[in-house]
Amino acid sequence: MSYETIDLEMRGAVAWLTLNRPKAFNSINLTMAKELCDLSIHLGEDKAVRAVVITGSGEAAYCAGGDVPSFAENLEGLPAMLKELTTYLHMGISRLAWMRAPVIAAVNGVAAGAGLSMVACTDLAIAAEGATFTSAYTKIGLSPDGSSSYFLPRIIGTRRAAELYMTNRVLSAEEALDWGLINRIVPAAELEAEVGKLADQLANGATEAMGAVKKLLLMSTNDTLETQMERETRYIAALGGSADGQAGIQAFVGKSKPTFTGN
Repeated sequence: MSYETIDLEMRGAVAWLTLNRPKAFNSINLTMAKELCDLSIHLGEDKAVRAVVITGSGEAAYCAGGDVPSFAENLEGLPAMLKELTTYLHMGISRLAWMRAPVIAAVNGVAAGAGLSMVACTDLAIAAEGATFTSAYTKIGLSPDGSSSYFLPRIIGTRRAAELYMTNRVLSAEEALDWGLINRIVPAAELEAEVGKLADQLANGATEAMGAVKKLLLMSTNDTLETQMERETRYIAALGGSADGQAGIQAFVGKSKPTFTGN
């Protein structure tokens, strides 16, 4: 697969997606939204993919959000343009959220607007020292997109999410870590290596079990306790009959390290 705005590299069982519009701070235009959607569908259907990493090209930005200059060039048709762009963007994010493979954000610079969403929607996030995080939507008279209004309140709480949206406060990497938006900070020169270690660790794990974890967490705030526990019963029972589940149990009893195949 070849794409214009996103580089795809398979490193073993890990798919590395690099948003590749560095001159535009890796901002999301319609082409990138379509390509993210297409990639998310294909990667989600590929059983060989057992972890996904998203990062940005260059040192300045992870993703600066929507391509605002292109918005300015099409003010008359902007409502229709935004509906089309977010249709593809939102489908791509949805597919990433529901796929069984864990998704990691490797935040190499500014994460703004939809770029902030592209951090919030991932399962784990590691940021380089010097990375920053901001909403910036209301600063230009717009409201959030890209899933952040769903994920941010669950990650950092409603009050802090409202503060980000309404004041356009810029968080340092240290503040983002303190707020729980990211999992770890590493020196910029070590970001790729550290994310690679984590991705490989996850890719060698019980992929179906991790997919179940993702689904349980996504649904945990929308249902009753009893409904969620019934869902837990169904997932753990199904995994108990899986190859990885049985291999893990046998390895535990035999005091050995399991070899998971993702099945």
